[in-house]
Amino acid sequence: MAELLDRSVAEEYASWFRALADPSRVQIVEYLARQGRPMSVGEIVAAVGRAQSTVSQHLRILADVRFVLVDQVGTARHYRINAACINCFPSAADVVMGKPAPAPIGGC
Repeated sequence: MAELLDRSVAEEYASWFRALADPSRVQIVEYLARQGRPMSVGEIVAAVGRAQSTVSQHLRILADVRFVLVDQVGTARHYRINAACINCFPSAADVVMGKPAPAPIGGC
């Protein structure tokens, strides 16, 4: 009988999938990944076309699972993609299709 995915790994992946369970958050992650630099909330708001409070809430959720990292710049916060997560985030299709899921790497 095949082994189950380790419970702690499954819980970690589930937290990632929950964080991406909103289309705006998927757009924010994709945008930050393409930009490749820290960005202010205002820049992100302009790109995704949502209210500042909504974008800030999405960024908090993404930061909680470390998809995005926060840099303090004076009194402002700039957000950037966590490059480690680009390398360790498994695709849902890989997990569902039974391919080996990569072990979480520190920082994700």
